[in-house]
Amino acid sequence: MSFFPEYSNFVKGVDTAFIIILGISFFFLISLTIIIIVFVIRYHHKRQPKAVQMKDNYVLEITWTIIPLILVLLMFYFGYIGYMPMRNAPDDAMVIHTEGRMWEWEFTYSNGKSSKDLYVPLDKPVKLLMTSADVIHSLYIPAFRVKEDLVPGKETMLWFIAHEIGTYEVLCAEYCGLRHSYMISDAIVLSEEDFNAWLADYDSTKVEHPGLVILKKNACTGCHSLDGAKLVGPTFKGLYNSQKTVLVDGKSKTIIADDKYIIKAINDPNSEIVDGFSANLMQSYKDILTEDDLNKILDFLKKEAQ
Repeated sequence: MSFFPEYSNFVKGVDTAFIIILGISFFFLISLTIIIIVFVIRYHHKRQPKAVQMKDNYVLEITWTIIPLILVLLMFYFGYIGYMPMRNAPDDAMVIHTEGRMWEWEFTYSNGKSSKDLYVPLDKPVKLLMTSADVIHSLYIPAFRVKEDLVPGKETMLWFIAHEIGTYEVLCAEYCGLRHSYMISDAIVLSEEDFNAWLADYDSTKVEHPGLVILKKNACTGCHSLDGAKLVGPTFKGLYNSQKTVLVDGKSKTIIADDKYIIKAINDPNSEIVDGFSANLMQSYKDILTEDDLNKILDFLKKEAQ
């Protein structure tokens, strides 16, 4: 039972449970409202000046116990049969490793190719093995009726079969910070032939700069763009050796973003805030990044500035 196209194998089960629960809720909302209005009119104090106590109506008591019990069990049944298949992915499902971080998704495929959007083949089971790099996120694809939390330090699972070629929203359904509402990607469903062509279009010999890998691993690219766009923090593009105006104790001064400044910005990010950005949004990475990590990051930023 569904009012919408079956974009995935879970649409029918989820929509059936939703419609039944919604129907029961509307039935009682309307019927109880009518009963209240009838009672207000019929038992108004002008018509019934003397209140009468009613008790020991066993038929009524049994009725209002049995009927709600049946309805609750009915809602549980349809919810259960819609939910249980979501926990049992087929053995032949295609595995896609998924990482959520502030504030972006990354999907990595069996051949090492990764993407910010989720590409899947039509009518093939897909299993997402998911984890979070920082805080709790929740991957939600409304059209497919699937949603699952991503928890730091724990691997969670979500699976589905997409039945319609097209592009669908991938959202984060767990408030995860300042740019939570920007944590949007697409689930792109392709024919098997087109998907295989997309997956094969990947140079496995091309390796990301180690400094960029560290930045991504620590969710830095969620706040600092690589293309010049203004996010929560200054862009990494052209950052190294650029001139910046920063605020120190409420006073502005001009600095050069050299090695010393960048390392200080990583280890003590709120001591000097670049003009136009807010303080207290970035944690210190002093006890997280090693000296070797910092050197790799500096090397990446130098190459980006060339």
